[in-house]
Amino acid sequence: MPKLKTKKSISRRFRVTPRGKVLHRSSFRGHLRSHKSATQRRRYKKVKLLPVVRARKIKLILGK
Repeated sequence: MPKLKTKKSISRRFRVTPRGKVLHRSSFRGHLRSHKSATQRRRYKKVKLLPVVRARKIKLILGK
């Protein structure tokens, strides 16, 4: 069976840490932020951890 190509769109959106956790950037940070609270806007800046079940699928697509 040949090797799977990595999905480039996913490789740009997700990052796998050395321990195997999958990180992603928060959504809702592009525009329409003026009516949101400062706390919400601050939280959108952080990189978030993906749940384990979804991380497994992402790692499979990334070939890791």
